[in-house]
Amino acid sequence: MFIRRATADDAEAIAWVPVASWRATYAGLVPDEFLAALSVEQRAARWRQAVAPERQSYLVVAEDEGAVIGFAVGGPEREGDATYTGELYAIYLLAEQKGRGVGRALVKEIARELQRRGLSSMLVWVLAENPARKFYEALGGQYVREKEIEIGGKTLIEVAYGWKSLAPLIE
Repeated sequence: MFIRRATADDAEAIAWVPVASWRATYAGLVPDEFLAALSVEQRAARWRQAVAPERQSYLVVAEDEGAVIGFAVGGPEREGDATYTGELYAIYLLAEQKGRGVGRALVKEIARELQRRGLSSMLVWVLAENPARKFYEALGGQYVREKEIEIGGKTLIEVAYGWKSLAPLIE
């Protein structure tokens, strides 16, 4: 496994990972119509923009034998939180890659980059019913708060986990 900064050439591979992940993880949680309508092509356009040099976000991919198997993106916290200055915006792995340390390595790389940018803490939002909550707890994330969000016309609860220091994630 190899982790590197993403480029525009990675956009389609990056776009496929969350589409596959959402369909596997959120079946029965979010409306089926929403999952069926997920488009790799539309998401690829978004990810091409995300790697543009002027963006404040930092996007990394995990590769195995030349294929993208996961990615993470982070940057400054987006809602003005006074305690958490950085944010892990998204992290996705193909289902068959879970449990191999890929997610931990991606989070570590995002935390390193946030620290390099002068951000000393981090927040991540996850659906309350997502089993990945255990992953954030295992990494030392502390419950911060929750909020309602809407996905595909359905109201869901999203939970924030935070790290007041990035040091434990980087070591």
